[in-house]
Amino acid sequence: RGCTLGLLGHPFDIDLMPVELGSFNVIIGMDWLAKYHTLIVCDEKVVRIPYGNEVYLAQVTSKKAEDKLEEKRLEDVPIVREFLEVFPKDLPGLPPTRQVKFQIDLVLGAAPVARAPY
Repeated sequence: RGCTLGLLGHPFDIDLMPVELGSFNVIIGMDWLAKYHTLIVCDEKVVRIPYGNEVYLAQVTSKKAEDKLEEKRLEDVPIVREFLEVFPKDLPGLPPTRQVKFQIDLVLGAAPVARAPY
């Protein structure tokens, strides 16, 4: 009880209860939303929070959307991290030509097999 939630650079009083709920850090309940007269606009995924003479907007995004925004780096993959010397920073070009040339000859007008693979 009596905690402070820093949201958009401003302090808000909030009562918190420790609960294990997966990857969530905080779940803001109806009591807090009502206390601060927040307005939830579902179709815009926005929470409007009045604060003094101003109104703050909190954009609600899913964790998946945030992950897509973050730049993916090769070093972030655990197995790659173990063998970084195998993965060059820049690729030198196309692979060298091989002694045996492999190709699949296609038959004109042939359709793919329409069967389940299992």
